[in-house]
Amino acid sequence: MIRALLNWRSLLALIAIVIVSATIFYSQYLARKIAVDERKKVEMWVAASKAILSDPGMDLTLPNLIRNGQQSIPIIETNEADSIMGYINLDSAQAEKDRNYLYHELKKFRSENGPLVIKLSDSPYIANRYYYGHTSLLDEVRYYPLVQLCIVFLFIFFIIYTITIRNTATQNQLWAGMAKETAHQLGTPVSSLEGWVEMLKESQIDQRTVLEIQKDVDRLKLVSDRFGKIGSIPQLEERDLIVQIKNMVEYIRKRAAGRVQFIVNGPGEDQLKAHISGPLFDWVIENLLKNALDAMEGKGSITITIQDQEKEILVDVTDTGKGIAARNLQKVFKPGFTTKKRGWGLGLSLSKRIIEQYHKGQLFVRWSEPGKGTTFRVMLKK
Repeated sequence: MIRALLNWRSLLALIAIVIVSATIFYSQYLARKIAVDERKKVEMWVAASKAILSDPGMDLTLPNLIRNGQQSIPIIETNEADSIMGYINLDSAQAEKDRNYLYHELKKFRSENGPLVIKLSDSPYIANRYYYGHTSLLDEVRYYPLVQLCIVFLFIFFIIYTITIRNTATQNQLWAGMAKETAHQLGTPVSSLEGWVEMLKESQIDQRTVLEIQKDVDRLKLVSDRFGKIGSIPQLEERDLIVQIKNMVEYIRKRAAGRVQFIVNGPGEDQLKAHISGPLFDWVIENLLKNALDAMEGKGSITITIQDQEKEILVDVTDTGKGIAARNLQKVFKPGFTTKKRGWGLGLSLSKRIIEQYHKGQLFVRWSEPGKGTTFRVMLKK
């Protein structure tokens, strides 16, 4: 699925590059052609003006037609000292209102095009200079590719977003279906085992043995319950987070090697209430603690730090294990990723899903350094 999404992205990016490149090339070609045509029009207009100025007695019909027909290209007329003498195709109302308007336009025209000059006298030197800008059509042609580029990228973003949403929905359905089926498959044998445990309680077998069997059956029931809650929308209840975490730490402590030290640092309060799904939150803490134990290989310390902040509750699980390589930091929560020889690589992925989708919080690697350890942080909103 990820490979298919990448292929889609590559294809869309290629199409976008081809479209935009072709459009930019053609638009620049059109812009150059329009600019040349506009200069020719201005040259004709200047030539007509020169004819009118040089020989007032000649037939001025054609020159006047040329001058009067030019109503699109803005032109400013100056003398040899660049003092403004006249203008056409500019906002006359703005020119009367703002004295700097024409000088601003003149400065802009100078930067865009060189002037066309009509020399009226050599001695003393008298000349008219004509500075011109460009039409709105040329602006539209120049900036059209940028507008098109934005539209194309918005279209690609929409397509990728739609594909991502679709794939996420498919993954959610798959997770829910697998979890429900797992809970269903576990339900029947667990119920049968409960019946056998009740029969053993009435027999002459050592009851301490029966009690241990009962604990394992209860554990299976808990696992089944967890999978059932993942396959549905869990009910969040207000619980004491400190007690919840300490109970899970105690459970893991009994099953850990004797050389592993567990430290729980609380906020100094007797209780810390949070809305959580007890079984699912326990599963998250259990996964984080088990990952920490695997990373330490039987010796070291695990520190659980609980912080009560104004808008959120932070739970940091820090180990003194082998740490996570920088290249793997972005992969640790992906389904199937594991550095262990045995395992499915689903623990952290499930944990992230439980915290972020069901509890609307965050789970991420806060710190990790190879050879020194790792800190996972759980953030829960109040």
